[in-house]
Amino acid sequence: MKMATAASATALALTCLAAPAMAQNAGITATYGEISLRAGFTPDPYTVNIQAGGSIDGSRLPGSCTGYIADAPDFEVTYSAGGLPLVFRTLSRTDTTLIINGPDGQWYCDDDSYGDGDAEVRFSRPQSGTYDVWVGKFGSGGTAAARLLITETP
Repeated sequence: MKMATAASATALALTCLAAPAMAQNAGITATYGEISLRAGFTPDPYTVNIQAGGSIDGSRLPGSCTGYIADAPDFEVTYSAGGLPLVFRTLSRTDTTLIINGPDGQWYCDDDSYGDGDAEVRFSRPQSGTYDVWVGKFGSGGTAAARLLITETP
């Protein structure tokens, strides 16, 4: 009986080790809402006030992601692409990061491309589909007031 229990515990531990270390869940409803936008949308920029950050270390994601994020996306954009770029930016008094799961299933991350402490992820040729967006807080966990801007204006 002890052998079966030990073998089960070992199998469970190996299964957990083999599973990818994905910390967030793009399938959860976005905390601060969602919107459908078409190329040429107005108002441009579209803005959303959020609390950046969370308790999950974004560096566990593929790529060069940084910052602490929540499990659920902060915002979800369903976009119908045209000939314009699609740009996500953060504005905050705190150092923020962006982590986006694009319609292609790839992870896009940034820290400080939009100036000191603000992030920007630019899709020059965006795909139509869903963009799940996390606004992270650089450094330790916790949250901070931030604004997410979605624009087609470089």
